[in-house]
Amino acid sequence: MYVRDAMSTVVLTIGPAHTLRQAAHLMAARRVGAAVVLDTDAEGLGILTERDILNSLGAGENPDHETAQTHTTTDVVFAAPDWTLDDAAAAMVHGGFRHLIVMDEREPVGVVSVRDIMRCRSAVRERAATAVPA
Repeated sequence: MYVRDAMSTVVLTIGPAHTLRQAAHLMAARRVGAAVVLDTDAEGLGILTERDILNSLGAGENPDHETAQTHTTTDVVFAAPDWTLDDAAAAMVHGGFRHLIVMDEREPVGVVSVRDIMRCRSAVRERAATAVPA
């Protein structure tokens, strides 16, 4: 299976000036765990995850004053739609993160998460277990 088979095509894109509260509200409304942060004044794309917001709250920071720019990961590993799920999982394990922005010709076309990969693998195992031998 490939990243294109597992990725979510719901890509939430926010700007660097969004507050963490605004980002959290948008992420919750779209039911996604990460937002792509597009900073047209800087170098391209970053990612803000639920963990970034949680870490800020845990540190006692005010979500109405903290911006996405301050908490965005800009050293992002991007996946291609034709990566295997094993390639994506290996990149996540190596980098210690749970989301990859999927890029196709310099455009974000999706986000793949650990949960997406596990959902696909579980579905494959379930189909294999219920397959009737010929």
